[in-house]
Amino acid sequence: MSRVNQAAKNIFFGYISNFIILIMGFLQKTVFIMVLDRTLLGVNGLYTDILSVLSLAELGIGSALNYSLYKPVAEQDQEKIKSYMQLYKKAYLSIAAVITVIGLAVTPFLPFIIKERGEITVKDLTIYYLIFLFNTVSTYFVAYKYSLANAQQRNYIQTNITTITKIVTVLAQIVILLLTRNFLLFLLTQAAVELLQKILVGIYFNKLYPFLRDKDVRKLEKEETDVVVTKTKALMFHKIGDVARLSTDNIIISGFLSVDLVGVVGNYTYLITYAANFISVIFNSVISGFGNLVATESKEKQYTVFKVYRFFACWLYGFAAVGFWLLLTPFVTGIWLNESWGLGQTVLTLILIDFYFKGGRIVLINFKIAAGSFERDKYLTLIQGGINLVLSVAGVRYIGLAGIYVGTVVSGILANLIQPFIIYHDCFSQNVWTYFADSFKYIGTILGVVLVMLPVRHFLLAEVNLLTFILMALVVTVVYNLVFLLIFGRTQEFGYLRTLLTRRRKKGV
Repeated sequence: MSRVNQAAKNIFFGYISNFIILIMGFLQKTVFIMVLDRTLLGVNGLYTDILSVLSLAELGIGSALNYSLYKPVAEQDQEKIKSYMQLYKKAYLSIAAVITVIGLAVTPFLPFIIKERGEITVKDLTIYYLIFLFNTVSTYFVAYKYSLANAQQRNYIQTNITTITKIVTVLAQIVILLLTRNFLLFLLTQAAVELLQKILVGIYFNKLYPFLRDKDVRKLEKEETDVVVTKTKALMFHKIGDVARLSTDNIIISGFLSVDLVGVVGNYTYLITYAANFISVIFNSVISGFGNLVATESKEKQYTVFKVYRFFACWLYGFAAVGFWLLLTPFVTGIWLNESWGLGQTVLTLILIDFYFKGGRIVLINFKIAAGSFERDKYLTLIQGGINLVLSVAGVRYIGLAGIYVGTVVSGILANLIQPFIIYHDCFSQNVWTYFADSFKYIGTILGVVLVMLPVRHFLLAEVNLLTFILMALVVTVVYNLVFLLIFGRTQEFGYLRTLLTRRRKKGV
């Protein structure tokens, strides 16, 4: 099956998965808010971020090994695949042990990072946290098994497993909440379902790739192991920086403001995150295709494909950012919940600025992963993480919640300015200024749409109800996409996408 067809299959199942997970998660969150309180909602979000920090122990080994698998998979070198998978398995079992030790060491400090926790006791906090820790650690016993399928551009296998697990978990948790109103049983239900899933996944992959159970596995050559070690070291810096920049906001909110506010922010970021997931399905589905592209095609072809996906990313992320800026607060405060769950427009603006620029980085990062270009900017994310922590902690002291996201935005934009130089020089041998020229065109178009839509929103949403909300959403969709078509419809990038879609229609795919 071709790269395009595999990517299309991954995207198809990815969209179905994200839609189902969005709906199920929304139902779960709604029932949670109805039955429990916002403090427990905040604790739930906070522990998710703490465990993201602990997952730092993975340190990029997965990406480095996935990169190493692209060539043997393309060449169907089964013996080499077995060797890499054996290394992957040993690495992830070691990671599980490290996370367990570090996770247990964090336990005594939980009361100090959860401000205004209400009636929740330290004992309860500890039990809840240990369940989260168990879920994270147990993941590493099966995570490596997905790598071979993903390297074969069969990402849909992991996607479908995740979707089925989410459906079962949410339905079970909703029943438990309605019957017991008990947060502990809510968490234990999730742990039980996910543990069963991991056992079944192990059995499934053993049948799908029986050769991986062979005892006769050749040891990798020193130079092959050295490549993995070198790239892992580089990715280690990326991972540390990413965690410091992306997984600390809730911890800072809880430690300096209140854990309740984590729940309020979480409602907004939940919807924004899943919108990002809908978009990133496209780009994550083609990482392995990019790996194959890098291994088999010229730099000119790689550059052409890169520009197309970059253009598509800016279009889609811009559309989502504009839509959320205009519609998210009316939805949360006027349709879903009430005014007490509202987030200030300044904070929302900062979150969405970071959201848009993060979209611009996704294509850069995914191409870097596929090309194995990890070393040149290995210190960049460390610098970003440091800037984010310093600015966020200083900002929260002086201007409150918005100050946290000032740090997030500034540290993120730094990568948008530096990474293009590396990619364009190392991967394409092209002039990077065309990248920034295109960036200004995309951003200018997006800002123009926002200015046009402001008076429209003031008129249509003077009274928020389901009808006016849907009407506003339709207007935003039509105006934004019409403007983008008028301005960029004659570009080479849009022409490439149109040709791609036309060919697929003719094939009936």
